[in-house]
Amino acid sequence: MLIICFLIAAALPYLLCGVNTAIIVTKIKTGEDIRTMGSGNAGLTNTLRTQGKLAALFVLLGDVAKGVLSVILVGLAFKYIGGVDPRAAGSAYEWVLYAAGTSAILGHVFPVYYGFKGGKGVLVTCSVLLAIDWLPAVILLAVFAVVVVISKYVSLGSIIAGSLYPFTVLLFSIIEKSPCPWLNFLFSGLMAITIVLMHRENIKRLINHTEKKFGQKSK
Repeated sequence: MLIICFLIAAALPYLLCGVNTAIIVTKIKTGEDIRTMGSGNAGLTNTLRTQGKLAALFVLLGDVAKGVLSVILVGLAFKYIGGVDPRAAGSAYEWVLYAAGTSAILGHVFPVYYGFKGGKGVLVTCSVLLAIDWLPAVILLAVFAVVVVISKYVSLGSIIAGSLYPFTVLLFSIIEKSPCPWLNFLFSGLMAITIVLMHRENIKRLINHTEKKFGQKSK
């Protein structure tokens, strides 16, 4: 039965998080594809810049919901189908939740429904960690917020917080005496690498001082 659970952990988060709320909300509001607007990214920041606060709120709620739900459903599948609870303290299957998170990020970034072109995965990554272990998620959110407040660059906050993601997970895994800290680190590291790679154009613009600051509108 565990084999079925592993298949669920691989497929369900990918398919669920492949549903892109930025694309859907923008399509409903304007009839256009957000990937042809502003920065071209199907995510929260571009939605805020091109569609306004209300549309961005729906995207925020949608991305958080699908990330959290992915982890919860995989945990329930292992508990009730496989007979093991990855969310239990000291569970040797805790790493499965991070693996599910990796699948969720890949679904959001490379959605099969939209020609494998989605968002950058920052919000979904945060949501996944929030569902697994809320404290490191809050710490990384604080890091993100501080960087954005100081620099005014959302992308820079995302890159720094994303880069710290696996190390924060490893630290808390060790503190909480997880039996699988390095597997947690591995899968959270894959998520971090995905985030940084998806921000490669932002990195170029940051270096060239052409990156838009928070609050600037996209034409």
